[in-house]
Amino acid sequence: MLKRKQLIGANFSFQHHPFRWTAEKLAAMGFRQLELWGIAPHLDLFHDDRARLAEVKTILGDNGLTIRCFTPEQVLYPINIASGDKAYRDASVERFKRAADISAELGSTYLFLTPGRGFECESRETAWVHSVESVNRIAAHARSLGVSCLLEPLQRLESNIVTNANELQSFWRALDGDDIDIVLDLVAMATAGDSVVGYFERFGSRIAHVHVVDGTPAGHLAWGDGNLPLDDHIAALSAHGFAGTLTFEPFGNGSYALDPVSAWRRSLDAIAPHLDKADAE
Repeated sequence: MLKRKQLIGANFSFQHHPFRWTAEKLAAMGFRQLELWGIAPHLDLFHDDRARLAEVKTILGDNGLTIRCFTPEQVLYPINIASGDKAYRDASVERFKRAADISAELGSTYLFLTPGRGFECESRETAWVHSVESVNRIAAHARSLGVSCLLEPLQRLESNIVTNANELQSFWRALDGDDIDIVLDLVAMATAGDSVVGYFERFGSRIAHVHVVDGTPAGHLAWGDGNLPLDDHIAALSAHGFAGTLTFEPFGNGSYALDPVSAWRRSLDAIAPHLDKADAE
């Protein structure tokens, strides 16, 4: 059985609320660690001045929260570390090197990365080379600061580089260093036709973080709003001795942003039978 303290909070769906309000609500749900989605108005890569960083740190401290991973928004332009446009690509890498600086300042264990996407009219191989080079540059800078990286595949609508477990394994093996761990996103897994068992066969204990999301199979929905067998997936994580962290990522339904607390509480209630509360802090 998974431990309650493995389940961490995140600010997904809270983007239309101030960060202090968000932190207070997540702390009230019993969370002590967060995945921090790097978006405005909380903390994005374009408004990360000293005053905002200090404010975020103060809010975290006031609510007894620490950061497990910093996850800057990175699926949409102008951020794209694999862009076929070199100027955009280089600027994106520099932004993510800054994200590593932020991660270090916040005491985050991980900086969260995705592979980006190349031009659809150019070869996948070209985009692959660009992405590997960019991830290596970012990870090297993060490593120099004592920050490790997480790597998550994307759905085909989001990327043309790494969209399933086989591609993820090949990409991961092409990277420098041995401190880049794997994210298992249950919707991305389902849309690719992959499985929890398959992920553990490929990556084992290097799976460090899981996004628990429902879908049809796509969607990034709160638990119960899709048709994925989430009970089975969570049981499989437990059976394989998963020792990392997991969180919810509900933003596939516009109503979640109107009442994020309700979406999170429904997911908390659904996962509760799978968690051993004996060690809850």
